[in-house]
Amino acid sequence: MLNNLKIVVVLPAYNAAKTLEMTYNEIDFSIVDDVILVDDQSKDNTIEIAYKLGIKHIIVHEQNKGYGGNQKSCYNKALELGADIVIMLHPDYQYTPKLIPSMSQLIASGLYDVVLGSRILGKGALKGGMPRYKYLANRMLTLFQNILMNTKLSEYHTGYRAFSRKVLERVNYNANSDNFVFDNQMLAQIWYAGFEIAEITCPTKYFNDASSINLKNSTIYGLGVLKTAIQFRLQKWGILHNEQFK
Repeated sequence: MLNNLKIVVVLPAYNAAKTLEMTYNEIDFSIVDDVILVDDQSKDNTIEIAYKLGIKHIIVHEQNKGYGGNQKSCYNKALELGADIVIMLHPDYQYTPKLIPSMSQLIASGLYDVVLGSRILGKGALKGGMPRYKYLANRMLTLFQNILMNTKLSEYHTGYRAFSRKVLERVNYNANSDNFVFDNQMLAQIWYAGFEIAEITCPTKYFNDASSINLKNSTIYGLGVLKTAIQFRLQKWGILHNEQFK
C-alpha cells in the first residue's frame, strides 16, 4: 500500500510463458498488495507458470476475447478486490515493472488519476529496438489525436498504464472494443471525463519473446485510432452521442 491505498497489478496474458516469471519477479511487493493474471486462451503453459509463481488471482477465459476483452476482465476483477490503484503491466517483459512505485506514487499523492509509461519521452523507443516504421506511425497518430482532442501527450499507444479507482468507476470501459483499439478508446474516455494524465519516461525492450501485433492488426488498429479521435471531437461538438462517453 501507499497512503493506505490498495495497489493491484493486472497482467493481461497471452502466450507469456517465456517472460512471465521475469516480469513477476521484478514487481515490488513492498507496495503491491495483489496481482491478477487473466489468460486469454494461451497456447503455451502460461497458466502452469502462473500457478507455480503463486499468483493468487488467476482468470482463464473459456474463449479468446482479445486484448481489450482481457483488460475488461482485469479491471473488473481489480475493482471487485477493492483496488484503489490499478496498474496494467504486460507480462511479456517489454515494460519494466521497476516503474510501478513511481507510477503508483503519482496517483497515491493525489496529483493525478492516470499515469502512462511513455516510450517516446527520452529515447526509450528506438533505443529499445522499436521498429522505425512503428515509431513513425506512433508519432503521426499521436499528433493527429493531440490536435483533435486538444491534448499534449507524447504517445497514446503505450501498454503501461496506472489508474485510480475513481477513473475505472467513472469511464465506461466495458463498452469499448475487445480488440487493440480498446487502449485508445479508454484514453479518449478519460480525457472526455475531465481527468488529467501524467506521463513518465519508460524504457522498453523489443525482442523475440515480446508480444507485437502484425501488420494487418497494426493497420486495423491505426484506423481505429483515427476513428476514435474523430468520434471524440464529434462528441465534444454535440454531433455524436456515443455510449462509450457516457
